[in-house]
Amino acid sequence: MRKSLELAAFTLLLLLTALPAFSQSCALCYTQAASAGARMIQALKSGILILVIPPTLGSVGMIFIVHHKRNQVRRNECGDEPGQDW
Repeated sequence: MRKSLELAAFTLLLLLTALPAFSQSCALCYTQAASAGARMIQALKSGILILVIPPTLGSVGMIFIVHHKRNQVRRNECGDEPGQDW
């Protein structure tokens, strides 16, 4: 019970301290985006996606590999499948 209460308090603290970070932005980027036309805004959105998608996919892939490897090591410790190495 106490551990879940501490986790909830930590999560709430983390969420509240992240709010000031949302107010910080590059003034040059903001003025350029505000004065740009619809094509430039679409190009900015596409650029953001291009910069976000590869690291996200890489992170998901690494999580999958680590999870698979962890389960493989656990099976080998039990002696279920000897001889399978990475």
